[in-house]
Amino acid sequence: MSVPQETAGSGPAAGARHRTVAGPAGPLHLVEQGDGPLVLLVHGFPESWYSWRHQLPALAAAGYRAVAPDVRGYGRSCRPDDPAAYRMRELVADNLALVRESGAGTAVVVGHDWGSNIAAASALLHPEVFRAVGLLSVPYAPPGGPRPGEVFAGMGGPEEFYVSYFQRPGRAEAEIEPDVRGWLAGFFAALSADTMPGPDAQDPHFVSRAPGGTLRERFPRGVRPSWLSEADLDFYAGEFERTGLTGALNRYRNMDRDWAELAPLAGRPLEQPALFVGGTRDASTTWMAEAIDAFPATLPGLVSAHLLEGCGHWVQQERAEEVNGLLTSWLDSLPSN
Repeated sequence: MSVPQETAGSGPAAGARHRTVAGPAGPLHLVEQGDGPLVLLVHGFPESWYSWRHQLPALAAAGYRAVAPDVRGYGRSCRPDDPAAYRMRELVADNLALVRESGAGTAVVVGHDWGSNIAAASALLHPEVFRAVGLLSVPYAPPGGPRPGEVFAGMGGPEEFYVSYFQRPGRAEAEIEPDVRGWLAGFFAALSADTMPGPDAQDPHFVSRAPGGTLRERFPRGVRPSWLSEADLDFYAGEFERTGLTGALNRYRNMDRDWAELAPLAGRPLEQPALFVGGTRDASTTWMAEAIDAFPATLPGLVSAHLLEGCGHWVQQERAEEVNGLLTSWLDSLPSN
């Protein structure tokens, strides 16, 4: 069952349809535009369906049905209380529910940031449903390897890596929620090519905070990325001011649980046709350079991979037209359902 909501009349994704559908753990809010083969667009942290506002009309115009949900824990989608409800298998189940509700037997899944991991896991666990996979900013790395909690605890030297900081319930919320808008502005700026700290500054993506300090202390101040309008920032801030950050941060709190649950798939490649798009100034692509180098083995169906020169982490927002062109060209190259 789905509950129809408003159709956007103007502004970003004008003409897109908002709906709420039943998911395994509760309602899932989605925004969709266009008709044709289904393309599921999965956002990352700290975002929402809105991060795909430039892709929805572009994919619709190219003949696709683009669907951008609020991931569980975000926006108007359900926010279960149990942190374990945000483990990867649960988020993959949400994607399956969205495909079933759409009436399509299969879908192409595209993700950014955490959404890239969710898209990859969806394709890995259900290749019969997710016929192709697009990964933005975060490259595919098969399950396996050392326990993530131990890896991240060893990063940052005498300081605390941001992932470890996010993993302990309540700490990041206490920093962010008193001034959501200001924190988001700084976080977006820290990872955007035109506002991130210079090469001699401490990188806020890798070292979250000195003992007793905050992540916010490492953010650029008084700047706003060129891709982020005041209205865009207002939208993101309004969503998190309403929901809080716990649902979004619970994704970080399941990394060891995911590692254990996906252990039987250790080393498994993704066989489907794949696309990767990252930025040369994105810490994710720098940190995971070995994963990109391993694509011939881990993504044997890779159609194309692109590192956008001078682009930061928020690729589909920083370089919307370029990413739209890469996505549509790749989608057009795929075999039909």
